[in-house]
Amino acid sequence: MFGYDSETNGISIQVSLGGYSFRVGEGNEIRRSGWLDHEKLFTAPEFHRSYDRVEISLLTPKTALIPEEFFSASTARESLADVVPLRDDDRVGYMRVPDYGAILLFSTSIDETFSKVVARTVMKSDGSAVPIVPETYYLLRDVAGIGEYNKIMASYADGWLYLAIAQGDRLSLCNVFPAVDFTTAEYFIFLVMKSLQMNPEVSSVFFRTPLSMEEELSLYRYFKAVERV
Repeated sequence: MFGYDSETNGISIQVSLGGYSFRVGEGNEIRRSGWLDHEKLFTAPEFHRSYDRVEISLLTPKTALIPEEFFSASTARESLADVVPLRDDDRVGYMRVPDYGAILLFSTSIDETFSKVVARTVMKSDGSAVPIVPETYYLLRDVAGIGEYNKIMASYADGWLYLAIAQGDRLSLCNVFPAVDFTTAEYFIFLVMKSLQMNPEVSSVFFRTPLSMEEELSLYRYFKAVERV
C-alpha cells in the first residue's frame, strides 16, 4: 500500500531538526520506531547494515507544488520564493509527482547536517547513493495509495504540520502549516476538512511520523480510524 510492504528488505528514514524516526520492512515483519535523538544514530543496529531499498526524507517546510504545465526549470527558484522565504544561499531542487501531474519545488537548506550523515551511514545493497528527498514528496506518494475516497495523510515535527488531502483521484490540498503544538496541528486538519466538506467521523487519518499515545487518542475522538504508515 505504502512505500514498503512486508516482503521488502528496506528502510524508510525521516529526519527533522529535532530527531529522526525509521520504518524497516524485512521478511514478514515491519518495525517502526518512535522519535529518536540524533545521537542514537551511531548505536542503532538498523543503520549499520545494507538494504535493497532506502528512503531518506527531510521534513523541510520549504516546499511548493505547482502543475506541470506551469513549471519552468529556469524559474524554479523564483516560483518557490513566491511561496516560502528563501535565503540567498538556499539550494532549490524539484521533482515530478506523476500521480498528480505536478512538480514539487523544494529546498533542503534548513540548517541541519544530520540527513547527510544518515545518507553516508545507511547503505544500499548495490552501493548506489541515497538521495535526500523532502517529506512532502512521500506524503503525496502515500496519500495516493490510501484505499478510501477521503484520503488524509499527515506528518508533524518541529512545529510544522505537513498535510496532503485527496478525494478520490483528485488532490484537494497539499500544504505545510506552522503549528506550535499538536493541538494547533489538529486545528488546521479540521479547518481544511471543513472547507472541503469532509466528515472526520467517516474518514481515517494516516500519519507518516510517530504519534504519542496522547496525540493518537486525541485524534480518535474525531476520526473513524488513526493509522501510522
